[in-house]
Amino acid sequence: MSRIMIVEDDQVIARAIKKHLESWDFEVHCAEDFQKILSDFAEFQPELVLLDISLPFYNGFYWCTEIRKLSKVPIIFLSSTTDNMSIIMAMNMGGDDFIEKPFDLHVLTAKIQALFRRAYSFQGKVDMIEHKGVILNLGDAALYYQGDKVELTKNEFRILQTLMEQAQKAVSRSDIMTKLWESDSYIDDNTLTVNVTRLRKKLEDAGLTDFIKTKKGIGYMVE
Repeated sequence: MSRIMIVEDDQVIARAIKKHLESWDFEVHCAEDFQKILSDFAEFQPELVLLDISLPFYNGFYWCTEIRKLSKVPIIFLSSTTDNMSIIMAMNMGGDDFIEKPFDLHVLTAKIQALFRRAYSFQGKVDMIEHKGVILNLGDAALYYQGDKVELTKNEFRILQTLMEQAQKAVSRSDIMTKLWESDSYIDDNTLTVNVTRLRKKLEDAGLTDFIKTKKGIGYMVE
């Protein structure tokens, strides 16, 4: 079942689209917190996004740009603003199609199906982990937080991936080292400590103080 995310602040329109698409066997999620679209996107991991241009807080162009930092997932803009500049901006920001409101739901469905057929030989399915607004992109081995990108070394990425995959559980130092060995990084106990220290510094610089907790006698944990 293909997943579609609707980012539309008019709840009447959003619900109508959701009901219609669910009748076509799509799994549909409507965004509710329009300040946290990126976290919502990472958690739901949609395979297509329907994105309104006029939204509270940030417009659809902004969210399209943010999503494009993480994924090549198909994006269809929905808008009652149909001047040429809006259409050009939508395409230049990374949109794949533009549909004028009001629209026929069957036409929308046909466009979605056509875009799915075109896109899903594509190599950009969402592959990421999200925890408390922190997004770890498994595609480019980088961390995203509040719109900023944090570059990670291979070891830092593997450490954070291991901890975020088991968020709210303590992970032993030996389990982390085993995970690193599996990716051809043969590190010892001292090297692990150095890597965790550097990773914590990068997280703190990004505003994530105490994101990785030390569990004495056990290892580390992302709460």
